[in-house]
Amino acid sequence: MLTLTGQEIEKIAGLLQKGMICFYQLNNRKIHHLPDDEDYFNYDLTPEEEDVLDEIDDNPDNYAEFTKLEPNQEHQMMETFVDRVVKEKTFQDELVNALSKPKAATAFKFLIDDSKYKDRWAEYKLDKYKDWILEQVDAFNYADE
Repeated sequence: MLTLTGQEIEKIAGLLQKGMICFYQLNNRKIHHLPDDEDYFNYDLTPEEEDVLDEIDDNPDNYAEFTKLEPNQEHQMMETFVDRVVKEKTFQDELVNALSKPKAATAFKFLIDDSKYKDRWAEYKLDKYKDWILEQVDAFNYADE
């Protein structure tokens, strides 16, 4: 049965938001992280990272994998934030417009980072990632039964 501390959940959430994939080693409660291939397709793994991957391949039952939200889930999270948190109609409209265009996440981040909602967005996103990690823990535990 996999259980994580609040500190472990927060660490994994932060790493996922930075484009990492996390592997939680069950026997020694250690978090390993590697760049997500989708984000770092030309990244060369270090010898230590290759050793971790080899260990995961050799003993997959000893690891729980945590992945970032899918792009459509991230997009939905941004839309929900706009609907529930942003109160100024003009700014809401700007954000909705940004989310309807190509490179929506980049446009959204550009607008949010230059607003009074920057910190609230970071907190909201972290909370949603924590929820996502707990969903993955539940799925891991269910599959393990």
